[in-house]
Amino acid sequence: MSDALTALSPLDGRYAGKVDALRPIFSEYGLIKARVKVEVEWLLALANDPGIVELKSFSEAAAARLRALADGFSVEDAARVKAIEATTNHDVKAVEYLIKERLKDDAELGPALEFVHFACTSEDINNLSYALMLNEARLSVLLPKLDALIQKLRAMAHDYAALPMLSRTHGQTASPTTVGKELANVVARLQRQGEVLAGLPMPGKINGAVGNYNAHVASYPDIDWPVFSKHFVESLGLDWQPYTTQIEPHDGVAELCDVSKRIDTIAIDLCRDIWGYISQGYFKQAVKAGEVGSSTMPHKVNPIDFENAEGNFGIASALFEHFSIKLPVSRWQRDLTDSTVLRALGTAFGHMLIGFDALQRGLNKLSVNPERLAADLDASWEVLAEAVQTVMRRHGLPNPYEQLKALTRGQGITEASMREFIATLDLPAADKQRLLAMTPGSYTGLAEQLAREI
Repeated sequence: MSDALTALSPLDGRYAGKVDALRPIFSEYGLIKARVKVEVEWLLALANDPGIVELKSFSEAAAARLRALADGFSVEDAARVKAIEATTNHDVKAVEYLIKERLKDDAELGPALEFVHFACTSEDINNLSYALMLNEARLSVLLPKLDALIQKLRAMAHDYAALPMLSRTHGQTASPTTVGKELANVVARLQRQGEVLAGLPMPGKINGAVGNYNAHVASYPDIDWPVFSKHFVESLGLDWQPYTTQIEPHDGVAELCDVSKRIDTIAIDLCRDIWGYISQGYFKQAVKAGEVGSSTMPHKVNPIDFENAEGNFGIASALFEHFSIKLPVSRWQRDLTDSTVLRALGTAFGHMLIGFDALQRGLNKLSVNPERLAADLDASWEVLAEAVQTVMRRHGLPNPYEQLKALTRGQGITEASMREFIATLDLPAADKQRLLAMTPGSYTGLAEQLAREI
């Protein structure tokens, strides 16, 4: 508990338990483990190429032992890397030395020590490691959370598809909708961004100190290194980036950050709308025994989950914005500014994850208040002016917009005054009867249908 109380970041303090899914991915341990995996797979790829005659192909048992080093990599192993780094003052070199340390006494793998990190610059290992980390976070954490949110909103959209609600454009009463249709709008937006998130390529490169395979060609001029590189990167489940400086240009990371920011923005939009609807009384929140809404006002049940979600999505978006405009920029063939920035990726995704959980928690507490919805509609007969003037236009009545403007703008319109106006119109009987039967609650167009189709 003391560690949580003295943590500098709320992700490691107050919210530590909420981001456990990301800890093995974006922690220092997670980064070191990913580096070990890339180094191990690179050594295996070199050993499998007959053109590298000085490196014998490994037996299945030796390859399994080598992969076990990466697959079974522990926090204690990472601590050993950090101890080596204390001497080398270089994090990637420390990983290389750790692997050599573990292989040196192996009869079959020991002779291959100098092919660990062969022809690599640190960024060959780093960019692939971060790509693997981001891929794992996207597939195992973000997309499942987004899918769960979409499913919840879709279920609500269907449940409330037919429940009419007064719209407000510019804060003023407007053509009615349904609660379900408004939620369906959010589902459609999130679905689109989810498809983008799932389909984004995650680029990676392994081409040496400035992207030209200089050391590779100097050592083995007869190997087709671009083909070798492409095969290796794709074997990791990543997309090959053929043209780079020393660093992979991070455009793929920026794209991932941009779509994550758009998801955050949509979620913030939803949080603010729900917050407003709670304030209007359209939604009620379940009361949890023992919870306090205000330190001084006992009656309050505050929309804290939506406020918490909005705040955390906002922090995440600010970080994603910085990542997407900073990471693709590097002086000449390489500067080091991306190194420290990349280490903060987990912070952005951590706040995004907290936002998802808070939003889901808030939605689970909601129930609609049909009486309040109906009361607002019944007090807003002026919204039928749109329907009436449009039917008047169809039948060629003079100045329909101006007539309804004079009737409704800035004036209180009642059911009686609206129906009295309709009764005076020279319209076909069927159309007049349809308008006379219309209420604000029935004037919802295709909202119910659209909500059910999402």
